[in-house]
Parts: sequence; structure tokens; C-alpha cells
Amino acid sequence: MDLENKVVVVTGAGSGIGAASAALMASLGAKVIASDIDLKSVEEVVADIKRSGGEAAAYQLDVRQYEEVDALMSKVVKDHGSIDVLVNNAGIGGKDQSKTAEHTLDDWENVIAVNQTGVFYCMKLGLIQMMVQGYGNIINIASLAGLKASGNNLSYSASKFAVVGMTKSAALEYGSKNIRINAVCPGYTHSSLLDQLLASRPDMEQKLKRLIPMGRFGEAAEVAETVAWLASDKSKYITGQTITIDGGTSLH
Repeated sequence: MDLENKVVVVTGAGSGIGAASAALMASLGAKVIASDIDLKSVEEVVADIKRSGGEAAAYQLDVRQYEEVDALMSKVVKDHGSIDVLVNNAGIGGKDQSKTAEHTLDDWENVIAVNQTGVFYCMKLGLIQMMVQGYGNIINIASLAGLKASGNNLSYSASKFAVVGMTKSAALEYGSKNIRINAVCPGYTHSSLLDQLLASRPDMEQKLKRLIPMGRFGEAAEVAETVAWLASDKSKYITGQTITIDGGTSLH
């Protein structure tokens, strides 16, 4: 896969899938704009990329704030002239694993703000620039929880179903404009979100692994391989799709 000189913006790039995707795409020649609400973490990711010979820059970004997203997109265009690929990865889970009637208002408001509204802000502003330049590629990180029922997890599930819907709707709208939009739907993948879930109950790890035909959790680097493929011209006839990376979990 060749991403030579492609300008790639990644949100939530300070850890997990975002960090792995940023590193892999930089190793394939992309100019990576890595952003995260945690500036220190994303600066460490960028430092590692640069030590490996890649090109990257770190920015603090709260995707809940439209003005911050607008400012970052404008700076990328000013500095690099285009936004070739946008990876909307920033996401959070709820603090409580509760059924719908007990779901907290804080969890609903916070998760929807980051996972759904934040993706909308980034898509909207990214698409405006991609229409100007005449091409573009957006990759949204959704979840298996956006494709099938996920109990005790309403805000997260709702937000990820929304990301899948936004992906398909926008792909339909912009397919004729040389802009591709796809979603990646990871299953249980090693990340801070999974760590939070595993900490909720002592038996959670074994319970979850019994749901996975391959018998193990995914790795962020494995998801990053699909992100990089979608970012490349190897997938240039693919748009509006949800690609599931879950070790077979969705087969149940």
C-alpha cells in the first residue's frame, strides 16, 4: 500500500486504534496530522513516528467543539493544501454499564457528544474542503456495537449505529463527487475502552472471549491495517461500506 504524500488527519490518535493507524500510515508515506484531546499522549505518538522516519504533527483537539475542529481543518489546508484522508476515530465509552432505564444522563450526553456529534463536525468540515479540492476519503471508526445489539451500553451503541448511518448517507450523497466514505467496525479490541469494560466485572474477560470464535481480542494494529487499506488507492471502488474486524464475533 502506498500513501506517499497523502495528507491524513486522524482524530483520537493518542492511543489505541488511532495511534496505530497514524503510525502505520506514516510508515507508508503519509503526512499525518495526529490530534487528540490529550495533547501529551498524541505528542508521544508523533515523536515515535518521527523517530521511525515518518512525517507527522501533533495537535490538541476536542471534537465536541465545532470551532476547534474548524480551526484544525483550516490549519491543515493552509499548511498542506489539502485533506486527502480523514480518519474519524475519537471516541469514548460510558462510565457505567447499565440498562437503559438506569442509564445516566451524563453518559448519554458525553458519549453522544464525542462519538456522534464529533464525527458529524469532522465529516461536515472535511467534506466542505474535499468538495473544493475535488476528491477525498473519509474513514469512520464505528464498532460492532453499531451493527448489532449491545446490552448495558445504550449511548455507545446509539452513537455507533449513528456513525454507520452517517457513513452510508454521506457516501450516497458524495459518491459522484470523487469522495469515498467508509466505516470500520472493530469488535473487542485491546484499547482503553476494552480495559474499562474488563474492569467492570472479574469474569468479563473470559465471558467476552467465549463470544469470539477466534478466542482472542483484536489488536489495534490489525484494525490499522484495514484503515490504511481504505486510505489507499487499493480500495478506490469501495464506498458506503462497513468492514467488520471482530474475529468472527458477529457470526453469533
